[in-house]
Amino acid sequence: MVRRLLRALGHRAQAVMRVKVDTSALGHTKWHEYATRFVLGGLITAAAGMIAKQCGPVMGGLFLAFPAIFPASATLIEKHETEKKEKKRLNGTVRGMQAASIDAAGSAIGSLGLIVFALLLWQLLPSHAPWVVFLGALTAWLAVSVLIWQIRKRAPTVRANHR
Repeated sequence: MVRRLLRALGHRAQAVMRVKVDTSALGHTKWHEYATRFVLGGLITAAAGMIAKQCGPVMGGLFLAFPAIFPASATLIEKHETEKKEKKRLNGTVRGMQAASIDAAGSAIGSLGLIVFALLLWQLLPSHAPWVVFLGALTAWLAVSVLIWQIRKRAPTVRANHR
């Protein structure tokens, strides 16, 4: 019933994309794209360091939870996906945006897991063995990230019908 209502409103359920590791992309990336990622990642890390100097290490650590190379990688992913479709004489704009949005979702989910990791380290390191706290925080990061990804994957997604 919800699906019919959404279709009547001009929406349709979005197809699910499978997440996979594709090492062939490494050969398609040019050196200047790696340089862009490196420079932007360095600038974001430096900004987090300045925030830490001004506001303390807790605030600086939270800003380090932002994936440092995300801005560069999102634009490069969109560009590569668009180019792939255009080589087949198709309009790749929508596909490029979809690929970048999936990367953004993964970055956001990983950042939430990283915040849990940082909070556990911050709270438990002063009173517990460092290796135990690190392993526990690492496990919590992985569990939170996988759990949120699974919830996101199973949640009904809706997007506008572009015709």
